[in-house]
Amino acid sequence: VFLCNFLPVLSQVVVFFHMAAASAIAALVSSPCLLPTSPHSPCPRAFLPPPFLTCFTPRLSSSIRFLPSQPAPVTLTNTFSVSAPRGTLLVRSQAVALETEMGVIDGVHIAQDVTQLIGKTPMIFLNKVVDGCVAHIAAKLETMEPCCSVKDRIGFSMIEDAETKGLITPGKSVLVEPTSGNTGIGLAFIAASKGYKLILTMPGSMSLERRVLLKAFGAELVLTEPARGMKGAVQKAEEILAKTPNSYMLQQFENPANPKVHFETTGPEIWKDTSGKIDILVSGIGTGGTVTGAGKFLKSKNPNIKIYGVEPMESNVLSGGKPGPHKIQGIGAGFIPGVLDVDILDEVIQVSSDESVEMAKQLALCEGLLVGISSGAATVAAIKVAKRPENAGKLVVVVFPSFGERYLTSVLFQSIREEAENLQPEP
Repeated sequence: VFLCNFLPVLSQVVVFFHMAAASAIAALVSSPCLLPTSPHSPCPRAFLPPPFLTCFTPRLSSSIRFLPSQPAPVTLTNTFSVSAPRGTLLVRSQAVALETEMGVIDGVHIAQDVTQLIGKTPMIFLNKVVDGCVAHIAAKLETMEPCCSVKDRIGFSMIEDAETKGLITPGKSVLVEPTSGNTGIGLAFIAASKGYKLILTMPGSMSLERRVLLKAFGAELVLTEPARGMKGAVQKAEEILAKTPNSYMLQQFENPANPKVHFETTGPEIWKDTSGKIDILVSGIGTGGTVTGAGKFLKSKNPNIKIYGVEPMESNVLSGGKPGPHKIQGIGAGFIPGVLDVDILDEVIQVSSDESVEMAKQLALCEGLLVGISSGAATVAAIKVAKRPENAGKLVVVVFPSFGERYLTSVLFQSIREEAENLQPEP
């Protein structure tokens, strides 16, 4: 008799709470809370139920739990926490809940946005272009970044740093920057994802692919006289900055956030992937951020590690020479950048444009690695170092800054391009 009288009441209570839960969630969906899910960028809208509803929403509660509302962050299973109006959102790295306006997807390993794909690039030994070497050479493939160059790291780092300091705001600030191409592309895809207008100045000698890619990401591009090199691009950027309201120049050649990201990411990645067995780092010098940041980290781990910079023979400013035109896009700016710590360098190796171009071709033909001219230059320098008797048995790490497809219209593939253009269909 008791069960017969109690069960109808119990069923009504259950139905009532289910309806209350559904109504509350619907209200939350119509009025979502925008919360960041990483230290890097804001995410799509996150719909957060109050704690008493988590029992009715197992898909949410399996990946999310709430703590008492406190502004102070807490330690999480991965690297980030989020302060919410009703508590702190905890997201587990091994089972991330991807939250969008369409709902929640549990247990996925999917990046929230493109900035989370930056870094952690692989390394590979060179095997067939190393004849005569007595040391091992391994390449760090920055070609595997989201936009295929090492400059993706600093593009994100500089924008994030300026945002953190309150210097720029998405949708309001206009970013202005001189570039030889790759930094511009790194800035352009970050600016597109965050909602910034971007104006770039670039020497007219840079490849057509660079121009197309920059325009594809919505950047405004201003070309400068090739003979004036990066100095001309810098001067033009300063002119644009002076006459553009709400504009801000990130200044890759002077910005401490440039080498900082390499100290925090590139250097540690190399140290980890080599298990601390690296003996020598070889890196081309454009802004000097890579060799400075990664070099400082590696020397902090082992002061005996040698750091070698690479510059064009035709524009050997770091070696005491004069600036001049050359074909190695991305390095040899013609001046000593402010972020470059010359004291970190054990030696600067000069490489000619012609041998850099030839080596880049050989890397594609012999190693299956399609890379840019500056990667060819860095490889030439690495081989010179690896052939020295005192380096027998040592591990040389060389940074490959960019992907070769970005150079299809340059001197690197000129002969192949002409051959391809003259091909005729067979009957």
